[in-house]
This record gives sequence, C-alpha cells and structure tokens, in this order.
Amino acid sequence: MCTAISFLSKDHYFGRNLDLSYHYQEQVAVAPRNFPLSGMESHPAIIGMATVAKGYPLFYEATNEYGLSAAALNFPGNGVYHKTFGDQTAIPSYDFISFVLSRCKSTKEARALLQNGVITDQAFCEGIPPTPLHWLVADRDEAIVAESMADGLHIGDNPVGVLTNNPPFDRMMDILTLYMGLSPEDGENCFAPSLPMTPFSRGLGAFGLPGDFSSPSRFVRSAYVLHHTPQGDERESVSRFFHILDIAMQPEGCVMDGGKFQKTLYSCCCNTDKGIYYYTTCHNRQITAVDMHKTDLDSRELSLFPPVTQMEIRWMN
Repeated sequence: MCTAISFLSKDHYFGRNLDLSYHYQEQVAVAPRNFPLSGMESHPAIIGMATVAKGYPLFYEATNEYGLSAAALNFPGNGVYHKTFGDQTAIPSYDFISFVLSRCKSTKEARALLQNGVITDQAFCEGIPPTPLHWLVADRDEAIVAESMADGLHIGDNPVGVLTNNPPFDRMMDILTLYMGLSPEDGENCFAPSLPMTPFSRGLGAFGLPGDFSSPSRFVRSAYVLHHTPQGDERESVSRFFHILDIAMQPEGCVMDGGKFQKTLYSCCCNTDKGIYYYTTCHNRQITAVDMHKTDLDSRELSLFPPVTQMEIRWMN
C-alpha cells in the first residue's frame, strides 16, 4: 500500500510514501555513473531509497541525474509477469527502476524503451521472490504508468501525476470522475436553490472527499490536494510536497496486514532538477536530505546513507 506523486513547481519533485508492516533495511543509495547496474557499465548517476542485497541496490523509487524518476508500488492480484518472445527485451521486475533510469534521460525515452519490453518473473535471488508491482515514471514534462497484467504490458499516460495500488490505472481514472464536482471554494446550493441553505463551514466545497486508507481513496485524495497545491520556492515546494504525502500516509494502528499493523515507513521527495533527496521516517518527522552531487558521481562504489529513524526534537527552552 503506497502512494507516489509527481509535482511540478518551480522545480520538479517526485516522491512517495512506502507503506508496509516490515522493514527491508532500506537506505538512501547513490549509484554513481560507473557502478555496474542493470547490465550497464556506465550510466547516469541515480539516487533513491533501496535495499542493498549482495552489493546491488534494489530501488523502491529513484531519480537519475537527468531528472527522470520511477517508483514501484504493490499491485497484487493484477500484476502478472510474462516470458519473452523473439526480440522482446526482458526486464526483471526487481530491476525495472534501474533498467529504465540507467538507459533513459526522459519519460519519452522510457516510453519508447518499454514498448518492446516484457516484465519477467525472474527472482533476484533465493529468498527474494518477484513481487507484483506497477510503476510510475515521470520527468518535469509528463508521467506514465507501466502495468504488466494478464494481457501484457500496458504503458499509459498519467495526467494526474499520482499512483497508488489497485485497481489498474484506467479504472482509477474512472473513479476520479465521481469527484469532479469537488472544489476548494465554498459549496454552492445546487441541491435546491429555492431552499435557504448557506455554508456553515469553510471547506464544504470538498465535502465527500474520501478519507479512508484504501488505494482508490488515497488516489483521489492525493490527486485533489496535488492539483490545488500552489507552486513555490524550494522550501515551500518541499514542505507542500510532504503535506500532500501526509494526507495519504498510514498511521500505525489503522490498517492490518497479516496480523501486523501497516504503516508509512518513510516518505520521500526528490528535487529531480537538483538531485536532492529529502525524506522523513515513521518515527522521525524531521526532514533529512542527501545531495547526490555531493558524492563522487564518477565512482564505481555505491554511496549509502542509513536513514535517520529516531525522533529529533528542536527544543526552544
């Protein structure tokens, strides 16, 4: 259960909530240009949150130095992987993000690359089986969704800039139309203009905006707030991005997953123009940042930054 967002302010920002009931020792990773990645000996530098297994970063989401970003989200019941035929390009599901970001500089290039691709069910290793996923890919110009289902790989436009989980994206767009009457303005009496009704509270124009933690509700809620969020400078944009993620986050205790509470393990926001990765964690709401350009981007070694997970409080007295 996750939420990913692409937000164009004065710069472009991309990030997500990762909602799970368990950790995979995730950490911020910078894969420099000469670190062997996805069959490429040389590639654009990449920054994102990853689990590092056998020295290899398995990214949850990431951005390359050209501003192209991708995020993987759970897609259970709908995600189906396939075998390749003929000259089709095999893309292991675990390597989708690295595969795209190591070969492409833009969403347009990613779309072209994926047209002949097949997402396969190859496991990374024993103990790390394939997971049903779908992906949001975006730059400052556009966003697309990649969904491998029973009838093949679908690459579609995402004009909303939001992706959650089930159902598939085209059905999410249908659900979104149910809320097309919502507005940040005060509610208008369309029910019966002859009746004397006046708003008794600000915000009634958005009455009916879903507030539960389901994937469709998080999609609608995030899309509504995203498309009413003003642009701003760096600090304003980063703050506003995390506010958007906050309205879709899962507080511990509200959603059960296999007998355990699911929660937002971390939220992240990457300035894709500057290569700065901001994040908060479940128990530390202070924003922490990693600048990929302050690492050696021509190295052959990963730069790893374990997340700051303990609460930090700024005392005023």
